[in-house]
Amino acid sequence: MTISVVIADDQAMVRAGFAALLAAQDDIEVLGQAANGEEAVRISRQTRPDVVLMDIRMPVRDGLAATRLLLEPSPAVAHHPRVLMLTTFDVDDYVYDALRAGASGFLLKDAPPADLVSAVRVIASGEALLAPTVTRRLIEQFAQTPRSNRSSSPGALRLGELTEREREVLTLVARGKSNSEIAGDLFIAEQTAKTHVSKILGKLQVRDRVQAVVAAYDAGFVTPVSD
Repeated sequence: MTISVVIADDQAMVRAGFAALLAAQDDIEVLGQAANGEEAVRISRQTRPDVVLMDIRMPVRDGLAATRLLLEPSPAVAHHPRVLMLTTFDVDDYVYDALRAGASGFLLKDAPPADLVSAVRVIASGEALLAPTVTRRLIEQFAQTPRSNRSSSPGALRLGELTEREREVLTLVARGKSNSEIAGDLFIAEQTAKTHVSKILGKLQVRDRVQAVVAAYDAGFVTPVSD
């Protein structure tokens, strides 16, 4: 299956580099490029990509505002892409809000080319980038924001619908564990762990693992731990 991508970055050289790298992959097709957030929204709605690479800091409309607009529930919009946020810094003030806006993961712009290709495939498959150190740290720092300063996500209100086993699995997901790691910790098959994660996403009515983690932290169901 071919993965379709739109690239949004205000630097032409960066866009061109990402586009060349991704277009060289047999399973990835670049549908368009945008120089700002407003263009990113327009082009994404026209082309309906699977994944949008979204720079956080752009003119006209920044990546955060564009992500909110692209992913907000609307009966008039049938297609919502998955968004992979691109950032220059491993800690960006905007990233915490990007989690709430619905981003499925984060990647540093100076990451190795193979990481970008892998990230696009991971995001397109419905997973989320929780394993990389940068994302794990961002989620933990997001979670340390006083709850009085954040509004509850919709998924946080549905945690009571989870079974005891699903709550155990969600706790491990929130620690950045992969399906194979969850299986090892709980002494279950990896496919069983994957099934549990899928059921959790369905019950919480969230897009992917990142949003499930946001819901868990929002509700105080899990708290950050030190490695």
